[in-house]
Amino acid sequence: MKMTSDILKRIAEDEVKFICLQFTDVTGSVKSVDVPAKRMESVYEHGIWFDGSSVEGFARIQESDMRLKPDNDTYAVLPWSDPERRRARIFCDIYKPDGSPFPGDPRGNLKRVLTRIEKSGWKFNIGPEPEFFLVKKNGPNAIHPVPHDVGGYFDFSASDEAQRVRNELMLALDGMGLNVEMGHHEVALGQHEIDFRFVDALRAADDVVTLKYTVKALAAQNGLIATFMPKPIFGINGSGMHTHQSIFTEKGTNLFYNANDPHCLSEMAYGFIAGQMEHARGMAAIVAPTVNSYKRIVPGYEAPVYICWAQINRSAMIRIPEPGLGREMSTRVELRFPDPSCNPYLAFAVMLAAGLDGMEKKLSCPPPMNNLNIYEMDKQELAKLGIAQLPGSLAEALEELSKDEILKETLGDEIYEAFVRAKRSEWNKYRTRVMDWEVETYLEIA
Repeated sequence: MKMTSDILKRIAEDEVKFICLQFTDVTGSVKSVDVPAKRMESVYEHGIWFDGSSVEGFARIQESDMRLKPDNDTYAVLPWSDPERRRARIFCDIYKPDGSPFPGDPRGNLKRVLTRIEKSGWKFNIGPEPEFFLVKKNGPNAIHPVPHDVGGYFDFSASDEAQRVRNELMLALDGMGLNVEMGHHEVALGQHEIDFRFVDALRAADDVVTLKYTVKALAAQNGLIATFMPKPIFGINGSGMHTHQSIFTEKGTNLFYNANDPHCLSEMAYGFIAGQMEHARGMAAIVAPTVNSYKRIVPGYEAPVYICWAQINRSAMIRIPEPGLGREMSTRVELRFPDPSCNPYLAFAVMLAAGLDGMEKKLSCPPPMNNLNIYEMDKQELAKLGIAQLPGSLAEALEELSKDEILKETLGDEIYEAFVRAKRSEWNKYRTRVMDWEVETYLEIA
């Protein structure tokens, strides 16, 4: 970790006036305690306390005092802030009054899960591909979004305003230290994707959180709304967050690679795939955590619905991308059903735990579903192949999570209970709301 004296020197050189000490609640919402830059020396010496009782999943009233401990490696200037009131952010870990890590802290929970493989000298690498829409409001008071452009998948236009905004976003992210690999227009109107080069899971989760609020801030400066909602517009593709995963040794050896295997996969990789398939239905509640997530996970829009894996079949839940130059480095497992509404700290934690469970138990990996259109199969054909389906709703996913002891143990009691409480409340609000479709369909015929 960077020395405190180095960070204080950088803050002064960058002429930063305020520091945003950031963390997330269990649902992934970013919280921030802002302090004047001149107070940071005191913050490092004494810490900074905050009331956690009103933060989702953090504490009961009688246990409300929480202490923020800055992670110096996450210091970055916020590029959209006013130069006269320049702000920087630092992600923080959360501690209890007795000095022990707070078990309800999502970032701290991911760090705890990662220690399981760090003891073996391994590193869990993640390459996330979050998608989002840039939209305009449909009138001054309307909430129904209108796509910002008319581009399609990988389209280029010299006068494309959305491309200009996307490039501005990429420059800002690069300036904050994120290793942006590429950005491009996605399939749907107004839909975009910015991909990161793979890094360790904790840094990747920090990057996803940073991406989301940076995109939203810069979009707002351009008179647009950026949304990471999985399915904001009916009838077109939704937004996913395909996640590329691999496990490396400290010396840089890819443990998922085997030159003698037809798919270039090691026994460890097959176990990892089997574990994620085994836990997929419970994992859905964490990686696709909103009511709206299950409007995306339906046939016909390139989102996975069925629990299987393949090398060349994009309808599969897990895909093994064709390795490029340097197969040893590029062999990886792509999980395709997470979406960007998830809390990445919790998502990456359960993804790793599920994969490790398959590795440790040496679960048998079924054959790949290459060259098969799974969407066109009936229930009998799917059953014959042993292909199960992902949950069809948030309520179903929460029920599956409640039965998955490995994932519940991974989250810990505090996070699990807080997460389920928040999500069951979300489901109950949704199921009692009367939608426009219901009124249009039933008002006159019922």
